Amino acid sequence: MNLELTKEKVKTLLNKKIKIKVNIGRNKHEYYEGYIEKLHPNIFTIKTNQGIKSFTYTDVLTKNVILTKF
Repeated sequence: MNLELTKEKVKTLLNKKIKIKVNIGRNKHEYYEGYIEKLHPNIFTIKTNQGIKSFTYTDVLTKNVILTKF
């Protein structure tokens, strides 16, 4: 999988309710529910009940961020 395919995958989830699993290191994870609000060339933003979070497409490519559709 390359970066362009990752961007397309994220684009298909735009404005759909998703679950987000974020690897924060040392075998710890954070979980969010929300939807992808905006797409930018290098990052995308997700609106959650805790606020707006931003991630890079590289985070998804390296599986530090895992997006799952409801």
